[in-house]
Amino acid sequence: MKHISTRLLAGLALVVGYVFAGAPSAHAAINHEVPFPCGQTWSGQTRTNHSPQRAIDFNRTNDTGDAVAASAAGTVVHRGSMAGTSYGNLVVIRHSDGTATYYAHLSGFNVSNGQSVSQGQVIGYVGGTGFPKTPGGFGAHLHYEQRTSFGGSAVSIRFDGVTARYYGTKNYTSSNRCGGASNPYTPAKVCGSGYAVIDSAAIGTKGRTYLLYNSGNGNNCVVTLKSSGFTASSMTAFLEVQGQSRVTDSGSYTYYAGPVRKAAPGTCVKWGGAITGTGYTSPFEHCG
Repeated sequence: MKHISTRLLAGLALVVGYVFAGAPSAHAAINHEVPFPCGQTWSGQTRTNHSPQRAIDFNRTNDTGDAVAASAAGTVVHRGSMAGTSYGNLVVIRHSDGTATYYAHLSGFNVSNGQSVSQGQVIGYVGGTGFPKTPGGFGAHLHYEQRTSFGGSAVSIRFDGVTARYYGTKNYTSSNRCGGASNPYTPAKVCGSGYAVIDSAAIGTKGRTYLLYNSGNGNNCVVTLKSSGFTASSMTAFLEVQGQSRVTDSGSYTYYAGPVRKAAPGTCVKWGGAITGTGYTSPFEHCG
């Protein structure tokens, strides 16, 4: 019996050694950030009747077309609609540990299938696509999920290692891609798909304010971007269509103020912005 036991123990040792030697090494845990540009605050809602139940819906005032950022680095494995769902325009990113994040109801895309993306990179724009049984859509918001894999189970969402609030509404301030030596955003990325710069003006040495136009829908868009000093500070962007009230976005922002959009086909506009007390205001112009 002693001889048999010794051989059995030796065999078990070999098996155990093989299992541990052959097991794949674990990936470091993925740290997710709030899926919006640095410094922005969004209202996130969770509810028991949500599908899936662990998802978050993000909103803020006038958020249609606002930039959506990757919560962690990865590879785009889906861009488009998904049959049998109400996601509408959907981006799915697979991360290095095999987990995935879903960004749904987008109004437009800023990535393609197979593309590698960095944390904080703009991947699309907030919208209300999907919900085919609801005329006009469900209203603009970002539906966001964290899953065990592409097509896997939805899990409780964590940002910076902290679990989101379940259930109810909570404000989340993004620290996504904060810091760095250059502004990671461009006017077109902030305003969204279809917009092109038609004018800009320096705001001292602090940055520039930009006027963009979308020939597809006749909308103008204004955004103010910093060129240095990437910490939260007072910024504004405004757009005034002649004969209408001015629309302004102002707050304490790290990278940009805006986007401010208004339809102005064939009408003059006044536009501009400011960064910590230094500003620019145009005359009424671009009337064509």
